Amino acid sequence: MMEKKSYTYEEAVDYALQIPKFTKKNTPEDTRRFYEYIGRPGERSGLIHVAGTNGKGSVCSYINAVLSGAGQRTGLFTSPHLVDVRERFRLDGEMISKEEFARCFNQVMDSVKAFCEKNQEEYHPTFFEMLFFISMLWFQEKRADYIILETGMGGRLDATNVIAHPCVTVITRIGLDHTEYLGNSKEEIAGEKAGIIKKGVPVVFWEQEESVNRVIVEKARGLSAEVIPVSEKQVIFFKFKNKTVDFSMRSGYYEYIRASLSTRAVYQKENAALAVCALEVLSRSCPVTRQQVENGLSQAKWEGRMEEVLPGVFIDGAHNEDGVQAFLDSVREDGCRGKRHLLFSAVSDKRVEAMAGQIAESGLFDDIAVTRIDSARSLTQEQLLSLWKGKNHARLYNSPEEAWEALLREKEGPDIVYAAGSLYLAGQLKAYLSKL
Repeated sequence: MMEKKSYTYEEAVDYALQIPKFTKKNTPEDTRRFYEYIGRPGERSGLIHVAGTNGKGSVCSYINAVLSGAGQRTGLFTSPHLVDVRERFRLDGEMISKEEFARCFNQVMDSVKAFCEKNQEEYHPTFFEMLFFISMLWFQEKRADYIILETGMGGRLDATNVIAHPCVTVITRIGLDHTEYLGNSKEEIAGEKAGIIKKGVPVVFWEQEESVNRVIVEKARGLSAEVIPVSEKQVIFFKFKNKTVDFSMRSGYYEYIRASLSTRAVYQKENAALAVCALEVLSRSCPVTRQQVENGLSQAKWEGRMEEVLPGVFIDGAHNEDGVQAFLDSVREDGCRGKRHLLFSAVSDKRVEAMAGQIAESGLFDDIAVTRIDSARSLTQEQLLSLWKGKNHARLYNSPEEAWEALLREKEGPDIVYAAGSLYLAGQLKAYLSKL
């Protein structure tokens, strides 16, 4: 059985990061039993559960900003983090402190030891489960009015899916990602994401191909869950203005919402629309005014999503085909009067040839730099060069930092520099910039 120990923050983070090396994948029943053992923390709060392929974190961020601005105490659990693991845990926008992280981590570890001793069995949370349990204990301790949960990868088998009674579930755009785990078609992946739908709980989702919509609708109807589709038809007007996206949409409850989203990313209008419709459901029991919705949408920010980190320099977390397409749609609208430079890298378990093909066919970039990222999953230098052979001439660099500095040196006044292809790349560049 586990030895009892009190971990410092640094020791707790190091231990958590090592978990994938020594634990097995647990069944949903294993996770549920342990969650029940520790008292189902957080379930006294209103729960908003968000799944999907792209846009989950942004939808969570918009909902969080509105509820927090409306005076609600909000807990936000998201993934992955870009630089600091504590980014995943926020209360009213503030990250968990190192002391609180360590305390909640030790609480989970003590409970794991007691659980194993009581049941005479071996159990250990996975990395993601550990972080989820920490978040729910912390949010309960802080008496959050609402907790907004982003699923990790799927939905049906996700650790966050142990929650029993959310107020609303949200499913963002479905795309081909993590196919080795979730299925080889959008319909199969939609089935996994729809696993978060609960009996009698309204589900808000982004309308796509009819075959994908049908999977979600049929799952919801089987559970007597109200279905609330959201589509481009509801977004009336948008344009870039002073580095913001002017966003307007028709709304059943609010009638008409208008806000300036603090982003250059066209795709955020879709995520803002999903957030508005989720907030409409919440407003049935917790009234949120139209003004509060508009103010919250305008104030929300989400790092690593078409984020301007320096004047004319943007980092975007696009890391799959749909994400790259959304990224390119935003680049087309940037009004660039000079050259566009791109730093690209990716991990080997993504559909990287398709992603590179999309970028090459767009013809948007005058210059492309490629590099390995600091991850065991990174493409090799040879793979990166091979990826662009016959598409665009790409220059190879030894590290993201070296490539970044080279592009910044070459950038002239009206030029724009972008980095995209992997959240690992976004995180590594963010960490580098924080040290300058």
